[in-house]
Amino acid sequence: MTEETRIHPTAIVDPEARIGAGVVIGPYCVVEAGVEIGQGTRLGPHVVVHRGTVLGRDNVVGPGAILGMEPQDLKYKGEPTQLIVGDRNFIGAYVTISRGTPTGRGTTRIGSDNYMMAMVHVGHDCVVGNHVTLTQGVGLSGMVTVEDQAVLGGMAGVHQFVRIGRLAMVGGMTKVTMDVPPFVLVDGHPAHVRGLNSVGLERAGISQERRTELKRAFRLLYRDSRNLQEAVAAIREHVPPSPERDHFVEFVLASERGICR
Repeated sequence: MTEETRIHPTAIVDPEARIGAGVVIGPYCVVEAGVEIGQGTRLGPHVVVHRGTVLGRDNVVGPGAILGMEPQDLKYKGEPTQLIVGDRNFIGAYVTISRGTPTGRGTTRIGSDNYMMAMVHVGHDCVVGNHVTLTQGVGLSGMVTVEDQAVLGGMAGVHQFVRIGRLAMVGGMTKVTMDVPPFVLVDGHPAHVRGLNSVGLERAGISQERRTELKRAFRLLYRDSRNLQEAVAAIREHVPPSPERDHFVEFVLASERGICR
């Protein structure tokens, strides 16, 4: 039996908002016209959900969060854009997430099963994958991409257009201005690569054999005296093909900003 939808009497919910079954909307929330909130999602007190926002199922949104806020971009002039959020995300207190811009991707996208601690900011046109952890106070500038299972430590700041690769780990208070390849650990101001994210790989269920292969690929890219193209050629020659190896290589080759060193 589906839980009953509950809207606190102090909440302001536009009649044109679409509210799914079992949704809970707490005290003093504001939900604007055109918003969609999926089944079982819960909004804590003082949450604001702006127009253009679509929330999936079973999300938990903490007090004071602002979802789908206007992009903090001087070129934005009120055009209709979107924020699309998947399912089962935890969005902590005072998190702010901007919707997209017409000159960017048009949409900010958050996947499913992510954990965003208090006071995280996700800028306009960002793409955040699945099972990502954004620790307290992380800031993503506009057009940032964070791939699945990445972890960003507290107060880390990510420059616009940067990509954070799958299962990468960014240390607390790190300044990230270049792309962070998959599976690596970066730290510092600015960010420097410190090693392979071995603990994260093990926790993610990556086999010992595959972890050993990724260590070899890491050494060929970062520890030997080769330029990028030579390193990639050496990885393809000396590391057996696998989804992880191929993603590592393709990410590095696709980098437009350059990768963290």
